[in-house]
Amino acid sequence: MPPQTALVRFARPLAWIVLVAAAVFGAAYWYLLGRPVTLPDSPTAKIACVSYAPFRLKGETPFDPRAFVPPERIEADLKALSQRFDCVRTYSMGQGLGAVPDIAGRYGMKVLMGIWLGRDPVANEREVQLGIAAAKRDHDSLRGIVVGNEVMLRGELSEKALAAYIARVNAATDVPVTYADVWEFWERHQALAKVTDYLTIHILPYWEDEPVAPEKAVQHVADVYQHMKGEFAGKQIMIGETGWPSEGRTRRDASASLVNEARYVREFLNYAATVDMPYNVIEAFDQPWKRDLEGTVGGYWGIFDVDAQPKFPMTGPVVEEPRWTWAIAAGAGGALLFLLAGAFARRWHGAAGWVALALAGFASGTALAAHARLLLFACRTTLEWATGIGVGVIALFTALTLARAVASRLASPVNLAAVAPPAVERRRLGITYSDAFTPQRFFWMFVLALYAILMVFNGRYRDFPVGLFALPCVGFLLLALLRTREDVLLPLVEERLLALIIAGLGVAVVVQELGANVVSWGWMLLSFALALPVLSAWRAASRAR
Repeated sequence: MPPQTALVRFARPLAWIVLVAAAVFGAAYWYLLGRPVTLPDSPTAKIACVSYAPFRLKGETPFDPRAFVPPERIEADLKALSQRFDCVRTYSMGQGLGAVPDIAGRYGMKVLMGIWLGRDPVANEREVQLGIAAAKRDHDSLRGIVVGNEVMLRGELSEKALAAYIARVNAATDVPVTYADVWEFWERHQALAKVTDYLTIHILPYWEDEPVAPEKAVQHVADVYQHMKGEFAGKQIMIGETGWPSEGRTRRDASASLVNEARYVREFLNYAATVDMPYNVIEAFDQPWKRDLEGTVGGYWGIFDVDAQPKFPMTGPVVEEPRWTWAIAAGAGGALLFLLAGAFARRWHGAAGWVALALAGFASGTALAAHARLLLFACRTTLEWATGIGVGVIALFTALTLARAVASRLASPVNLAAVAPPAVERRRLGITYSDAFTPQRFFWMFVLALYAILMVFNGRYRDFPVGLFALPCVGFLLLALLRTREDVLLPLVEERLLALIIAGLGVAVVVQELGANVVSWGWMLLSFALALPVLSAWRAASRAR
């Protein structure tokens, strides 16, 4: 039996399988997000030290030169943090943060005081002077002074210039002085160890060049720490930053999630309790402004959220998404909407069409709920919200119109040739379309191709909007399956080009993730779902000529 004949024979069963699978996947996905996950308990709710930045409210950012955090805000924060942390680490002296050592001392906390260094020598001089003055004024509150944070990583100072700043601060105070950077950069700039009292290394398994899965993350930290102790024998080493993000894109098998953040913090504290190791966890509060630098993931490293509420308990099970029932309700609402829309100008009879609409509506509702959840965590501005909501509405309209066409075909006799009208070219705005769905399909192919290019060539901080693209991609795949008995016209040349681009870039994303990222496989499958019908129609139309 020729492959095309087999596809015609099994088109309807395949379409039903896809519809049922989409609805079941939508329900299962949200159900699993709402299940409590058992994790190892932390030995304590107290954490030795935590990074502190007060810029957590809407619109606040340290990049605003006029930003100033009043001491009353800082005192309220430190009063609350003192219940869980013995120490806080700061990163700069300006914008009101110079008050941290004095206020922390009132609550029995120590401070790892940061002096921010960058390319601007004037700003650097101001920071150094403020730091030296604070070291003399608040000496007893300081556990150490961190002169520069990841300056080598950012390439903003030479090793010689940085060493001069460190030596200058070290000479002006008897408070221990250090420099903080990713552990690999300490290996590349070992001369800095000569001007510091101890090393402060950052070990962030999620951000490693070879990302580490959450189940192996703490062991990775332990291995790196022991390696660095061997590299810098006789020098005390502090882990200055370690942690895990609760939201954002998956990097290979390093998944950013609330459960994984809780897992990492708890397991790390269990490890820290077994070794004599000073450490600092990043960070106290979620920092929305970091999304400008690192995408969604940058804003969700906090142990507390922006409202200063703990994001997870230190003992007992953890739930990824307590609001999961709302997504199921969205699925039910989608099913009802699709059924109502299917009743309008209906040209088919039988239960099959109603079942198809209900399944498509439920799957679409749960997919849109995933899109809404992504917007909730990712959007920073009114424009981003408007764009996200706008494309979501377009996706819903596309899914609705496709579901009506799919339902009418599933409710028709098996021999669609008897009822399907012959393919007729349509012209609109001077463009010849192969059918009425071509404008919508072209729109989604263009949008997907554009985003796929960004994912492949600049995707480090980009999320996978799987929920959004699931609606048009699965919808057009279903329509293509049910058109196997209909006449096929040659797709637009632009569609053919886009189909090749989408399919190729879908594979490229999986290759970049070394096949370890499950989400990237889903992204590739959605890309294929939109591209293959066009490539198949291209092949069939070419053969018919």
